[in-house]
This record gives sequence, structure tokens and C-alpha cells, in this order.
Amino acid sequence: MVMQSLDDDQAVEIISIPLAGKTSIADYMVIASGKSGRQVASMAMKIAEKCKTEFGRSARVQGLPTADWVLIDAGDVIVHIFRPEVRQFYNLERMWAFDTEPNKGEPRMGDLREARDPALGDPRKAG
Repeated sequence: MVMQSLDDDQAVEIISIPLAGKTSIADYMVIASGKSGRQVASMAMKIAEKCKTEFGRSARVQGLPTADWVLIDAGDVIVHIFRPEVRQFYNLERMWAFDTEPNKGEPRMGDLREARDPALGDPRKAG
């Protein structure tokens, strides 16, 4: 649902990061960008509304007054929606989405675009 909603709203660079084994805060983190603060706020509110209508629970939303970086805590999924320059500055992908090469100890980026869970919704299967 989250991935599909972001794709429908023309979010930029949507990725899903599996968090199992890295933290207990959520199972997945979704990161996306909007082209403006207005688009960021609109996408965040739409996801929060869908959480309530589809799952019967309210998502917690932070960051709407400025909409530079909006965080949506939907329980098992945490969604970060940024304006592009803010996303680049904080670079959450680098912080959360690295593995360690065996015997090298150096971080490497995983294939984030393919790390999707069916519960998140897959924009490649849009109907």
C-alpha cells in the first residue's frame, strides 16, 4: 500500500529497506522524495489516511508544518518523505541500508529497489 501510494503520487526514488535484524523499531523503512513541500505533505497525509481506512489504525505523522522531511510511523513500516536536498543531506539510505562484505568489513549498498515486501505494495504491479 505504501509503495503503491507513493508511486501513484509520483514520488521520486522510492526505496524500501528491510530492517529485520537491524532494529526493533519496524520491519521496513520506506524512503522517498517529493519535488516540493506541498507534494511531500500531500503524500504523507494520503498515506496516513490509507493506514486508517485500510488497517483501522492511525499512523503518527511528524514534520508537516514545514514538510521538508515528514516521518510517518505506521507501526511495522516507517516512511520518510523528503524534499530532495534534505534527503541528500541526511542520507538515511547510507545509514540503514548497508551490508558488510564477508572478510572485508566494508559497507556496500544492497539492491534497495528490489527489497520489497508484498505488504508494502509494489508499484511495478500497478493495475
